[in-house]
Amino acid sequence: MIGLVTDSNAQLPSELKERYQVEVVPLTVVVDGVEYLEGVDLDADDFYARFGAGRPQVSTSQPSPGRFAAAYEAVAERGATEILSVHIGSSVSGTVNAARLASQVSQVPVRIVDTGTASFAVSLCLWEAAEAIAAGANVEEAAAAAERVSAAVGNVFVVGALDMARAGGRLAGGVEAATTVPVLTLSGGVMCEVDRCSGLEETAGAMAAFVAAAGPSLRVGVGLSDASSRPLVVALEDRLRNALEVIDLVRYRIGPSVGAHTGPGTVGAMFARTAPGGA
Repeated sequence: MIGLVTDSNAQLPSELKERYQVEVVPLTVVVDGVEYLEGVDLDADDFYARFGAGRPQVSTSQPSPGRFAAAYEAVAERGATEILSVHIGSSVSGTVNAARLASQVSQVPVRIVDTGTASFAVSLCLWEAAEAIAAGANVEEAAAAAERVSAAVGNVFVVGALDMARAGGRLAGGVEAATTVPVLTLSGGVMCEVDRCSGLEETAGAMAAFVAAAGPSLRVGVGLSDASSRPLVVALEDRLRNALEVIDLVRYRIGPSVGAHTGPGTVGAMFARTAPGGA
């Protein structure tokens, strides 16, 4: 039996967590000097509520090796004879290194995948690996499936707080707030503008078209930040649900470890093609 582990930056929705019995190791989020465990004692709603009183100071840090060791032990106790551990890229977080240290004391073998990605892109890698395991893949084959997706995942989004994205150093020059909405994609570590839209319907249409262009056979996650982003999320989901290129669609929350860089009002879609013949 292959057990699955990821970290909270993957923004894994509960339906996928429960479907594949995934153990999620929380990152630490520091808000105005107070430490919280993402998804444990600070969820998305609590996080965005902090913006009601002004802009909080937010930072994140990777889980300790001890938290990973406890996660691997829990998965082994549920019957896993080996573990596939799929995580946020080592270029942006020390999470993979903490997982590697913990794997050295695990009672069962651990295969770690450094996805080189972040946010729901990590979940897309895990999703492909989980489906491969369900179809009979061994741990190395499942890891290869995750790595294949990591190299090809796509994204499109609108950012609620461009100043926060700019402060993170990833927003391309020339992207400014205006009466129109900049539609962005993260490519090569830079948030680049792919369209400018007027109003909700036009924005949803542009985002859906960007996703569909990557088809066929797409798995897609649509990210909701706070309540202000819900109308655009619903409009985008409506379009994607009817797109022939999309075979699986889930909603995820843009939690603190991602929302710290984008703020309230953010909506995203992340997508990847399944393997030929995949579910």
